[in-house]
Amino acid sequence: MLRFYTVKELRAFVWRAPRTMGLVPTMGALHEGHLSLMRGARADTDFVVISIFVNPTQFRPGEDLEEYPRPLEEDTKRAREVGVDLLFAPDSQEMYPDGFVTYVEVTKLTEGLCGASRSEKVTTGQAAISAE
Repeated sequence: MLRFYTVKELRAFVWRAPRTMGLVPTMGALHEGHLSLMRGARADTDFVVISIFVNPTQFRPGEDLEEYPRPLEEDTKRAREVGVDLLFAPDSQEMYPDGFVTYVEVTKLTEGLCGASRSEKVTTGQAAISAE
């Protein structure tokens, strides 16, 4: 299984890969629900990619960001066992570099989920993309 930690590495590989890909984005600490999605991607696509990124924008001040489990080696083993081809595991600086300028805002999707009890920044699904 390939393992990349930077957007540059992932971008270089993905752009030249001539096949269908399934992506299962996660925050790690993989459980059976994640593994089921990976198996589905394996059945439906030629190449399975998972991301493991504990996104700090999904936590409010005082929530458990620092305590969130990060068992990367165990997650890697579990992903390999279900046939994942590539693991993308960036850190916060990679995903939110100094000077990032692009945000994605999802509206309405979280209104019926946990959105009623979480801050606007958390519920909008904010993500940053480097201008690089």
